[in-house]
Amino acid sequence: MKLTGKIILRKCCAYKLLEEVKALAERRIIHIDMDYFFAQVEMRDNPKLQGKPVIVGGKASGRGVVSTASYEARKYGVHSAMPTAQAHKLCPNGFYVTPRFEAYKAASTLIMNIFKSYTDVVEPLSLDEAYLDITHLVRPDLPASSIAQYIRNDIFEATQLTSSAGVSYNKFLAKLASGMNKPNGLTVIDYRNVHDILMALDIGAFPGVGKASKEKMHDYGIYNGQDLYDQSERELIRLFGKRGHGLYNKARGIDYNPVKTTRIRKSVGTERTFATDMNDDDKILQKIWELSHKTAERLAKLQKSAKTVTVKIKTFKFESLSKQRSLRDPVRDETDIYNIAYTLYTELKDPDIPIRLVGVTVGNLEKATYENMTIYDYI
Repeated sequence: MKLTGKIILRKCCAYKLLEEVKALAERRIIHIDMDYFFAQVEMRDNPKLQGKPVIVGGKASGRGVVSTASYEARKYGVHSAMPTAQAHKLCPNGFYVTPRFEAYKAASTLIMNIFKSYTDVVEPLSLDEAYLDITHLVRPDLPASSIAQYIRNDIFEATQLTSSAGVSYNKFLAKLASGMNKPNGLTVIDYRNVHDILMALDIGAFPGVGKASKEKMHDYGIYNGQDLYDQSERELIRLFGKRGHGLYNKARGIDYNPVKTTRIRKSVGTERTFATDMNDDDKILQKIWELSHKTAERLAKLQKSAKTVTVKIKTFKFESLSKQRSLRDPVRDETDIYNIAYTLYTELKDPDIPIRLVGVTVGNLEKATYENMTIYDYI
């Protein structure tokens, strides 16, 4: 049989795709997640807290929220991001601790140094979790699961803190695995068990499926991984737009994203919670001005400008609302940021509803450009 140029090209492309898939399948990724990190540090430093329902966060009399809760506290329904006042109602006999961020940063530094002693390909996600690509370390006599256990042992020896690890051939599955056997556990997802795990997975556990998306999924009869797997890619794109392609892949355990050693900052911003519910526009706008100033300072340090501005508010009923504006010309000056934020706030705020939080964020960042000034610019 004589091969035409097109057939040869198709075969070359097929072989190339096969090699790429093979290379991805050979990756070995670990996701390490410290167990109830802030609370565990407090329990380590104060042994009297061991085995107690420990809640790290702001004061219940103020507007604080829970940063971390020990597993003993979680039995009462307490969880992170919950208002501390609500946590007090659920767990009145809990041990409430004010955060000590310097202690957490010190422990995090030790942990990250341990990661980097194994591999340079580390992608931190926060103080207490990271992805590690250890593909180059794996040998027939040294599987990825053993390396993950060595790392966990080193962390405990250096910090006296436990961690959970997930091991797989991509980031999505590694992160999924790390949460399956918490606390102080290690789980491996490979080709032998991946299908069964994903098919039984609740649809809300898939990345990108939040509360609203989950309800929409249920409307279409999609409750778990099997239901998602049974949908065609075309149907998922029809139902969920661009996200449909990613959902189709996730149901099959596919994730091509590499472990990134440097994370590209996509936005800069800050937010503040008022001491009491606020409905005074002058005071709220004063706070927006302060937030705009801080945001501009952060942009300056990064030498960036921004082409989107977002204002976020949280009402006294804890309902989060936001409004964004895309710009033709990038901004970096506090006055420019404030002027746009002012407009967004007035469009967003209901004058009859007090708010507890306001935030200003700029995004779509790009390298700042500076024009040469002349004497005429000062006239």
